[in-house]
Amino acid sequence: MSKLPLRKVVTIVEDIYREGGKQVDPPTRIAAALAVIHNPLAGQDWQRDLTTLIDQFSDPLGRLLGSTVASLLGGPAEAFGKGALVGLDGEIEHGSAIIHTLTFGDPIREAAGHATSLLPAAEKRGAAGSTLDIALKHIHDVTTRSHHQTFEVRIPDAPRADEMVIVAVMSISGRPHARLSPFGADPQTAG
Repeated sequence: MSKLPLRKVVTIVEDIYREGGKQVDPPTRIAAALAVIHNPLAGQDWQRDLTTLIDQFSDPLGRLLGSTVASLLGGPAEAFGKGALVGLDGEIEHGSAIIHTLTFGDPIREAAGHATSLLPAAEKRGAAGSTLDIALKHIHDVTTRSHHQTFEVRIPDAPRADEMVIVAVMSISGRPHARLSPFGADPQTAG
């Protein structure tokens, strides 16, 4: 990872023991790994070709973030998501170029237990301390309604104007006490 212009990697782990006044057994764990990187295109004129970002960042960040977040789970992943928060001197497309490649997504799928489904994403531009809401879906079946959830991430001092925060999130389960009917059925609660 020494070739990556990393400023830091931040990890977040949330364990949910109680939801809606009811014990969650076993507790739900959601983890995130966030890499703060320098954006080499920040402050530059618009460029059509973004392959330099893809070549430099997609594979190493996919591997770094995928393995880091998977190691935090303490169990097999069931849901996952990704995101990019671009500093104010960059374009949202700079972050999108990194995360919307198989070279970024496949190492995360592998770390999540050879996941096969679409890796949902969130991207936006923001100042240091901005939040990013990462959508999670089931690692094998995006129609598994119980695993549709969102996890908010934030780093107080990132991204700086010339940085990006690239994110991977995984969960060991769906929402605590999920009880909606299966996808495609009447959206009543399940019995």
